[in-house]
Amino acid sequence: MAKLLVKLQRYFRRKPVRFFTLLALYLAAGSLVFLHSGFAGESTVTGTQRVPREGPGLPYLGVMQLSRGFKAAATMPEGGRRHGPWFKSTSKEPVERGKAGDHSSSRSWALRGRSGREKEEDRARYIGCYVDNTRRRTLRGVSFFDYKKMTVFRCQDNCAERGYLYAGLEFGAECYCGHKIQASNASESECNMECKGERSNTCGGVNRLSIYRLELAQESARRYGSAIFRGCFRQPDNVSIALPVSRLMLNMSVDKCVDFCTEKEYPLSALAGTSCRCGFPTTLFTLHEREDEQLCAQKCAGEEFESCGTAEYLLVYQTQVQDNRCMDRRFLPSRAKQLVALASFPGAGNTWARHLIELATGFYTGSYYFDGSLYNKGFKGERDHWRSGRTICIKTHESGQKEIESFDAAILLIRNPYKALMAEFNRKYGGHIGFAAHAHWKGKEWPEFVANYAPWWATHTLDWLRYGKKVLVVHFEDLKQDLFVQLQRMVGLLGITACQDRLLCVEGQKDGNFKRSGLRKLEYDPYTPEMRKMISGYIKTVDAALKLRNLSGVPDDYYPR
Repeated sequence: MAKLLVKLQRYFRRKPVRFFTLLALYLAAGSLVFLHSGFAGESTVTGTQRVPREGPGLPYLGVMQLSRGFKAAATMPEGGRRHGPWFKSTSKEPVERGKAGDHSSSRSWALRGRSGREKEEDRARYIGCYVDNTRRRTLRGVSFFDYKKMTVFRCQDNCAERGYLYAGLEFGAECYCGHKIQASNASESECNMECKGERSNTCGGVNRLSIYRLELAQESARRYGSAIFRGCFRQPDNVSIALPVSRLMLNMSVDKCVDFCTEKEYPLSALAGTSCRCGFPTTLFTLHEREDEQLCAQKCAGEEFESCGTAEYLLVYQTQVQDNRCMDRRFLPSRAKQLVALASFPGAGNTWARHLIELATGFYTGSYYFDGSLYNKGFKGERDHWRSGRTICIKTHESGQKEIESFDAAILLIRNPYKALMAEFNRKYGGHIGFAAHAHWKGKEWPEFVANYAPWWATHTLDWLRYGKKVLVVHFEDLKQDLFVQLQRMVGLLGITACQDRLLCVEGQKDGNFKRSGLRKLEYDPYTPEMRKMISGYIKTVDAALKLRNLSGVPDDYYPR
């Protein structure tokens, strides 16, 4: 046998044309067999023939498919042969869809042939192109942006998951949700921008929304389970002004009041016994002074296991309606007179602080760097050069003297080093809202990271205190605990007059798109005794430096100093 193979090898070396001819014939024959198995591997079912049903013996497994991409155990539909996606039936009768046993790929192929506006009537139905206004949104629920991967399905899915009735796409990358359309129709030609993540579909236009009605938005998702409990509060003096919309509900329940305020497009739902009130957080009703919840513990007339507040004490929920009083943002109308740094150690909450500042001031923030993922999520100042003067402040993690002295003022954001180091480690190995893998925590990466970054946490703060001009120190923990007061301080340094109603709006939208879920926490402490000893020394150094400048030291929740 070996001698025969050697002879064949020598023969084809001398006659290479014959070798390639035989090889081509072999491949062609194989292709024909492969295609035949896709078309002829199924039995044609005539009008008198029926697919066998399961009997007392073995169940019927269907006709085995040999071609790639077909599933093995599929039941044949009655009334005709099922063809591959590239094979057109010669029958004049239309092929029926949706019967039991129809091949799963037939639906996906049909979807690929439709435009985005005609996809899946059972999931979403295209309503039309509508006018939008940045001052008063057409859809006033939640919104999110993705300037790289936005698709029609992604927007629909996010809105449906939160129980909204409508999903709208704008500017090719912006998604808005809502329960009511509050604008007039526009010409279809004005919704002319391709989706950033799906070039074949349209995602609105400039101040134009392509709106879909979500047919599968679950009713249960629109109930109060998706609302946020804000607490028990004393009824304000001018309640009819503070909460202008109300309805008497003798059969009161939390879900009825929340649904009523959601329908009326208000972000607050307040239960007062048998009265349901709706409104916005304002200076008349700030939601800053919570009362004991027992004062609101009066049973609902329509649901005995729920509390519905009293005439004097209101039980307040935040609905899904987005408070748009603080959502408009733009670049500065004229060049900034000073360069203000938003300085922090990595992992100290700089992106979150930028989100808050943009909502509070209405102006974009810039960056010393360029992060494409942040730009894609709506931080439009990310692409501007940091010296452009078009942004209200500049994100930076720099700590050298030359870099620090480039700025005229600075907001210095400081965070507990134990939390900041873990946050930055997660960002480095898992992205802005992801998590580092278990192997990274247990491997050499974590000890090396702590050894390199822990000293930087201290030197970063010390350098800004030493070289910075007009430095406002803000502790991350204080910003979380008392956002209204701390944000007022930050906006004041930026030279903007803080509108209190706008700051109250920010409190209701404070999380933004870059908040880690917090659901995935380490089951062990990653810090060794040696690491703790080192970090504790840095905390003491920073605490002393702050007090030396007559500033409050680090917050109490830092580890013992």
